[in-house]
Amino acid sequence: MELQLINDQGKPTAKVAASDAAFACEYNEALVHQVVNAYLANGRQGTRAQKARGEINKSNKKPWRQKGTGRARAGRASSPLWRGGGRIFPNLPDENFSQKINRKMYRAGVCSILSQLAREERLAVVEKFTVDAPRTKLLAEKLRGMGLDDVLIITDRVDDNLRLSSRNLPNVEVLTVGEADPLSLMQFSRVLVTRGAVAKIEELLK
Repeated sequence: MELQLINDQGKPTAKVAASDAAFACEYNEALVHQVVNAYLANGRQGTRAQKARGEINKSNKKPWRQKGTGRARAGRASSPLWRGGGRIFPNLPDENFSQKINRKMYRAGVCSILSQLAREERLAVVEKFTVDAPRTKLLAEKLRGMGLDDVLIITDRVDDNLRLSSRNLPNVEVLTVGEADPLSLMQFSRVLVTRGAVAKIEELLK
């Protein structure tokens, strides 16, 4: 498999040899869907909570007598059948939303995403990607000169200048190889990878 190498002006200059196992496998939509859903679920916190009938701050007095009123029987105002009553099966704050994904499945899903990006020509390689100073304007001008707007940049090493310059750009994210995740790979229209990061990706996904 060969990936497109571009220069600082966004022009193709050469081809870079890459592993077929990481960048030329078939796209498995079902596996990618499962991997992305598991990633989102594992990042979810169980912070919601609801009250059961015993936790509602209402009187335990019987609202009206059992017979003779013509109304339905009622025992307490905190009944789940009443408005303002407790929930029958309340959500608890310690609820666990995590999903288990095998390591081989996760790696296969990431390889499937990278391969599809390469087939759609949304993935490109650069020798290195740096900025001279921690200024957002410098990074924005560099990306504009390369014809990139909505882009994920994956590098083998992120220096402070690049990380600080990218923080205020809403459509730009800079990650190392270890920080790249399936969701980030899919939500950007373009992915820019340094040559050193390509070697690390092949090593991690082999």
